[in-house]
Amino acid sequence: MLEVSGLGYSYAGAIAVRDVTLRVTAGEIVALLGANGAGKSTTVRMIAGALRPQRGRIVFDGQDVTTAACHDMVPRGVALCPEGRLVMPQMTVRENLLMGGYTQRDRTARDAAMEEMFAIFPRLAERRGQVAGLMSGGEQQMLAIARALMSRPKLLILDEPSLGLAPKLVRELFDLIRSVNARGTSILLVEQNARQALRISSRAYVLEKGVTVREDASEKLIGDDAIRSAFLGA
Repeated sequence: MLEVSGLGYSYAGAIAVRDVTLRVTAGEIVALLGANGAGKSTTVRMIAGALRPQRGRIVFDGQDVTTAACHDMVPRGVALCPEGRLVMPQMTVRENLLMGGYTQRDRTARDAAMEEMFAIFPRLAERRGQVAGLMSGGEQQMLAIARALMSRPKLLILDEPSLGLAPKLVRELFDLIRSVNARGTSILLVEQNARQALRISSRAYVLEKGVTVREDASEKLIGDDAIRSAFLGA
């Protein structure tokens, strides 16, 4: 589904991503791990079309999309849920979801997508008329994910979805991510909470200073001493 090779990107001469290579196959949850500044967010922004790679290649569904912009990637089936949620605070839950479903030209299809989001995220159904800015952090994160899913992507990219959430909500959120995947959406997950990311993913990549330095099965990485020391606090 997704093949990324040799990606590179610099901000005003400062190298953020030096050489990132990864792949996501249909139906997978793949985790992308690394310390702050490792290049994770820059990598997924390039994949989603928010940044144009300065080096390397991105192939999605057999098509070279290296130079494609966000508005081209969404109709192709790639949606990014960015770090920080970025919901529209003055809009209701329903209005936020409609913003995410702008590619659904048919009203019936758009309404069906919204009802599916309410089925996956019952809390949003209860608050469909509520202004997003008055919701809790966990509810806003659910809304941000649901908004990204409104375009019915083949690949959903999640950038730090658990950031700032209470521990009680983190496990609930990751269980919801797994349920989204079970419905057929592939997921590329950037996450500081490596323990939870490895719990729900099948494979993971580790970035260091903008370079892919490790790829392995998630269950194998959980038991790796170096990974446990660096990311799991053990």
